[in-house]
Amino acid sequence: MEPVYVALLLMWLMLFTYAILGSIDFGTGFWAMYYQRRQNDEAAKIANNYLSPGWKVTNVFFVLLVVSFVGFFPGAAPTLGTLMIVPFCLALLLLTIRSAFLVFAYSTAKYKEMLTLVSGMSGLFIPAILVSILPAAIGGFIEYAAGQQYILLNELFISPTFYTHIGFGLCTELFIAALFLSDYAREGGHMETYRVYRKNAVFLGPITLAFAVAVIFTLIPEAPWMFENFLDVWWIYTISLLAFAIGYSALWWPSSRNGKGQPRASFLLIVLQFGIASIAYGSALMPYFLYPDLTVHDAFTNEAMYQSLLIGYIIGMAILVPVFIGYWRLFLKDKRYLTSAEK
Repeated sequence: MEPVYVALLLMWLMLFTYAILGSIDFGTGFWAMYYQRRQNDEAAKIANNYLSPGWKVTNVFFVLLVVSFVGFFPGAAPTLGTLMIVPFCLALLLLTIRSAFLVFAYSTAKYKEMLTLVSGMSGLFIPAILVSILPAAIGGFIEYAAGQQYILLNELFISPTFYTHIGFGLCTELFIAALFLSDYAREGGHMETYRVYRKNAVFLGPITLAFAVAVIFTLIPEAPWMFENFLDVWWIYTISLLAFAIGYSALWWPSSRNGKGQPRASFLLIVLQFGIASIAYGSALMPYFLYPDLTVHDAFTNEAMYQSLLIGYIIGMAILVPVFIGYWRLFLKDKRYLTSAEK
């Protein structure tokens, strides 16, 4: 495999990991806020039980993603800087607000409701802001004049694909978070809360799928070249759709516990589906970072830097993977912590 595609594979792994963990994290923050305001104390506590340690872990992959992008593809930084400066600054601002308010929400009871509201709503919009970068990069909304780049905001804001991408980002985080929390509640023996989050997942599944389909078809007038590439990898999308159908149906599979459904199987299959779909999306985007001016080969670093970064990431993953396994066992498998939401 060419070095550029090895680097892209590493980038995809970090991006996909951050997308899933971020969806769980930000979506859980919204559900915690939502059920706190609905006076469903157990559902809110279950969400906060995960959120308390979880939001710190997610940010690790965000930092790794940005650093690896600049390291492996330094040639893309100046060009994509114009495109990403506003959404990234907004996302970092909301991330800072959310992190600060999460900390204060646990330390002051008087303003807890307001702090939870702000942190929940700020986290809700972070994925939508980040996803909005994609249609701007692939739809031809960048104009060059006198050696400068300009984003055609007036055209971008009236583009259907811009809003379908944002809608997909919002639905995805809430859907994946609901699936995860249904399994999390069931693991801790909170069957009533399990049924609450399962109901949310059942409702959001078809809406998320509808937005995913809309994303593809709204690209036709804006990025016909990418839609043609989608047709070349139709079989990957077919596998992805099959994985979604099986994963969604798992919410009705028979179970030895009280209540129908296998939330863990559903969650894992849906994550697999998103992984397959993201591979197809990335394949259709290749070889461009920014169509039609910047390819992955143009932006790739030199051989010496590539080898150094590769060695660094191998060592880093060798350290981080055991840490995350310990985190999983401590906060997601330990019955004493899972049942602490009852207190």
